[in-house]
Amino acid sequence: MNIGAKTLWVLNIAGTEIWITETIVNTWIIMLFLLVLALVVRIRLRRFEEIPTGFQNLIEAAVEAFDNFAASTLGERFSYLFPWFFMAFAFILSSSVFSIVGLRAPTADWTTTAALAFATFVFMFVLGVWYRRGTYLKGFFDPHPIFFPMNVLGELAKPVALSFRLFGNMLSGTIILTLYYALTPFFVQFGPPALLHGFFDVLFGGLQTYIFVIISLMYIKIAADSDW
Repeated sequence: MNIGAKTLWVLNIAGTEIWITETIVNTWIIMLFLLVLALVVRIRLRRFEEIPTGFQNLIEAAVEAFDNFAASTLGERFSYLFPWFFMAFAFILSSSVFSIVGLRAPTADWTTTAALAFATFVFMFVLGVWYRRGTYLKGFFDPHPIFFPMNVLGELAKPVALSFRLFGNMLSGTIILTLYYALTPFFVQFGPPALLHGFFDVLFGGLQTYIFVIISLMYIKIAADSDW
């Protein structure tokens, strides 16, 4: 495991350099895992049972739990957004869990967290204009037009803070684990690190996944819901 993401290959296409970094490759691996998992679930659920048992019961419980969580935060009105955030939740959590096997978390790279936060910002702006129209845009000039630049900066600061919160927390865990492996003798690198991975990759990673998703949902709720 490394603190910084390494550049694995540099492709030269029509005079343009394309850098394939460790973050990109690890993202592909996690995407492939989630895709295969989705295909397995789809195949296993071809014979849908009215009264779920076993594997079907487990999948339905997981999806229902996330839907209830998203609905309680965002509301049923925006239920069409739930699949996107379920995907984001699964990707961020998988990025943390895969660190257990030595795969550097893509979320420990700011470019990944910035892309996820930018998607939240797009949802905020588009849905705010779509549902609240002039009221949402008028908010940029409240309480006085002189505050327009500050209000714009305030909205732009939301995805920036969101991305750095996830990035900073995931990178800190990566740094601590990397230092442990680099500074300890070989014979203590088996056993004790399991506790560190369990805390930083599973417990802490799950907590940061929850925080990122719930803050994203709240930002969208505030921007698009006229009740706020």
